[in-house]
Parts: sequence; structure tokens; C-alpha cells
Amino acid sequence: MILLWLILVPFIGGVLAWLLHGQSPVRSRGICLVALLATFLIGLSVWLAPAAATTAGPWVAEWNVPWITPFGIQFHLGADGLSLLLIELTAFLGMVAVVASSHEARQHTGGYYLTLMGVLAAMIGVLLALDLFLFYFFWELMILPMALWIAIWGNEGRTAAAVKFFLFTQLSGLAMLLAILGLYFAHGSATGHYTFNYFELLNTPLPWATAVWLMIGFFVAFAVKLGIVPLHAWLPDAYAESPVVGTLVLSALMGKTAAYGLLRFAIPLFPQAVPSMTLVAMVLAVISILYGAVLAFAQTDIKRLIAYSSISHMGFVLLGIFAWNPVALDGVIILILSHAIATGALFLLAGAVESRLGTRQLDRMGGLWQAAPRLGGTTMLFVLAAMGLPGLGNFVGEFLVLLGTFRVSIAFAVLAASGMITSVIYALWLLQQVFQGEPRGPAHVSDLGVREGWLYAMLAAAIVWLGIYPAPVLSAARPAVGALDQTFHRRAAMPPNRPPDALLAAFPSESTHQTQTEGP
Repeated sequence: MILLWLILVPFIGGVLAWLLHGQSPVRSRGICLVALLATFLIGLSVWLAPAAATTAGPWVAEWNVPWITPFGIQFHLGADGLSLLLIELTAFLGMVAVVASSHEARQHTGGYYLTLMGVLAAMIGVLLALDLFLFYFFWELMILPMALWIAIWGNEGRTAAAVKFFLFTQLSGLAMLLAILGLYFAHGSATGHYTFNYFELLNTPLPWATAVWLMIGFFVAFAVKLGIVPLHAWLPDAYAESPVVGTLVLSALMGKTAAYGLLRFAIPLFPQAVPSMTLVAMVLAVISILYGAVLAFAQTDIKRLIAYSSISHMGFVLLGIFAWNPVALDGVIILILSHAIATGALFLLAGAVESRLGTRQLDRMGGLWQAAPRLGGTTMLFVLAAMGLPGLGNFVGEFLVLLGTFRVSIAFAVLAASGMITSVIYALWLLQQVFQGEPRGPAHVSDLGVREGWLYAMLAAAIVWLGIYPAPVLSAARPAVGALDQTFHRRAAMPPNRPPDALLAAFPSESTHQTQTEGP
């Protein structure tokens, strides 16, 4: 049951923080920190357990019990290197969020921490679920607490932002539910066995047209959470109007569950449909990269600028996933982690600037470096990380994605690379507007304190480590990603009930598995 405890511990911590908030807000925050630290250590113990080295395949732990047996629904959890990496990221950034929440959690403190821990527990459930009904259950469980968090603790436009977030995510979630049910009935009619079990559904024989429609349902749900153009309209408002810690959770963690969903579910379940979806997905990815970068430069609100930059970076993630070769997928893994850390830190720093100057408007800022050099230097580090400076994590991820994409399409790789160039413009413009020039804010501005300094030091260490020595991360995720790659190619090589498609040649496998056919 150790996998179940990964979900229960943060949820129980949130309930205790809610029950005890009247005694002391500091105690509530401490309970949440202890719960998330315990979650981090439990995940680490699963990873390092002796059984992890002997379990067949990439799965290091599984737990499966009957749940709603008449409909073939099981409470089936499983962990491999990919899911454990993201669980550890969730626990780590969850601790960062709790430490950074001391100024925001003064109103309805108990509810604030219960909501935060509930969202984190649901995210971990998404990363562990191996029953598609259970996956959808946890997927929807993330939405309501997040919408409430925006509506209660957000900024002036919080109500409209919360409603927009709720509608986009609910409607796209409905599309995924319909696709899950379609796959459930297709498997049952083909095999006589109705189940939501992930491993059994992987072997579902599907006609080409059915596979395409079902994959679209999954793709829409994941693309909305990623913020892919044109399904991104909720994202700038939600990021701008969320509380700072809420924006950290939205940008650094919730979007990454969508990337995980594409890797784990959308592509392995529907390999027949992937060739037909590749061109559409790559076009949307490149549009998101360029559109996000250009719109970021046009913003006057610091949080909206970072929000549009996040759209641009998520375009690289989508591009690498649909390039689907070992180099691009390595880049996707690194980019998921480094973007979470760098963008999460930038939103925290935007909150720090807003709390000191009383505004998010860039035209009311300037000259802040003189009064707060530590704040300026820290912001510069994470801005450089976001624009892909060599030696920092984003550069490694984006470079590998571009290299993998180049092997599939030179045109898409060149267009995406131009997005990296554009990111330099808005990144340096952000630094100039906030920290250079004549001061336009208060005369006296406090610099980063000791607690804030330690917080950003941990994030900085993580982003530098990913940029200089990403090998341990790639080694941890490679068995899981290699198994997904092998599953995709094995199923794609099966006699399909679909028209031939030359785009299959865009998916050569360069992993150690030799069961695939070579591309051009």
C-alpha cells in the first residue's frame, strides 16, 4: 500500500492543517511541510527499494485491488521512473509552495492549506493511476479545488478567471471521458471483456477512424492543460489572477500532468492515430512557441508576460512528444522538470516584486536593482534559465527537443528554434523594465530575506544541476520511456485497419529495443 500512502499523506496533512488552523497558522504550515517531506521520502524509498532493481519491466511498484467490479473498475496504482520523477517534483515544489504561502494564507488559512494539499494529492493520483476510470477521477479532482483557490484567494479579476478555468478544463475533461468510454466499449465488443485496465486497453484492436476520434478526445483534454494555442484562452487570466502560490501550482505542476498524459496514455493507446495527428500537433506546437513568445513581449503585466512565455515553452514539450524519438523524449523529460522549476521561481519572484511595489504593471517599475540587488540577481538567473542559457536546465531540454525534431522535420525544427531567439527579447526586456532605469516605485524597497534566499537557492541549485549534469534524471526515466516507445512501435507494426500513412516513417526508434522498423 505504499503507493496509496503517496496520495493519502498529503491529503491527511491538508485535513490536519484545516482542523488545527485556529491554534496557529504556523502549525498548519508546519504540518503541510512535514506531510510533503514524508511524501518525498516515501517516493524516494519506492525508487531505491531493492525490489525496484528486480521487478520485471520498468515498473518498480504496483498496487491493485477491486473497486467497482461490475464495470471492470479497479483501484490500480503503479509507479515507474517517469511517474516517480514527477511525484518527487510535485512534493519538492509543494514544499516550496507551502514555505512561500506565509503571506497569502492569512485569510481562511485552514481552507487554503486544505485546498493546496488536496490539489497536490490529486496530482499524485493522476501520476500513479493505471485504471483509466481512476485516472479520470483524479484528473477531475484537481479542477474544483484549483478553481476555488483562484476564486477565493486570487486577485481582482479572480471570479471571471476561475469560471473560465473551470469551463475550459471541465469541457475538455468531458471530451476525454467520452474517449475513455469509447475505448472501454470498443475493447469490450472486440474481446468480450469490459475493463478500464491500462495494460489490457493497450492491446485493444481499433479501426483507424475510431482510433483518431478517441485520440482527439484525449488530446484536447491534455492540450487545454498544457495551454496549447488555440485552447489557451483560460491560461493568461488564470495565471495572472491566481494567488502567487496558485500560479506556481498551475504553471509548474498541473500542466506537467498533461504532458505525462500524452506520454503515458494518448500515444501508446492509439498508435494507429498518431501518424494522422502528428502534423496537426506539430503545427500547433510551433504556433504556440512563436505566439507565446511574441505575446509575452506585448504584455505590460509581469505575471501575464510569464504566462505567455509558459505557453511558448509548453509548445516545445508538445513538439518533442510528437517527434517521438529517444533524443526528443529525453529533451521533453528535462524540459518538464526545468520549466517547472524556472517558471515556478519566476512567478514567485513576480509575487515578491508585486508585494514590494504594490503593482504588477511593468511601466510602473524600474531601478529595482539598486534597492534590492539580491532580488535582481536571483530574477536574472531564472530569466536566463527561461530563455535557454547554456548551463541551465531549459537549454538542455530545448536543445534535445530541437535535435530530435530535426530528425523528423527540418522545417519544424527551424521554426521552433526561432522561438528560442524571440525568448531572448522578452526575457531581457523584462529585466530592463523591472530592474534597470530610473526607479518609479517606492523609495525604500526591502531585499530578499534569509528565508526567501534559502528558498530560491534550492531552486537555483536544481536548475543548475539539470543544466550541467542531467544524466541521473535521464537514466531514471529512460526505462519507462523506452517501454512506452517499444509499446508504440510494437502496436504500430501490427496489421492495422486503417489507410496507409507515410508519416509512420517519422517515428524511427533509436532506443536499445530492436523490434522497430527503421525510418528514413
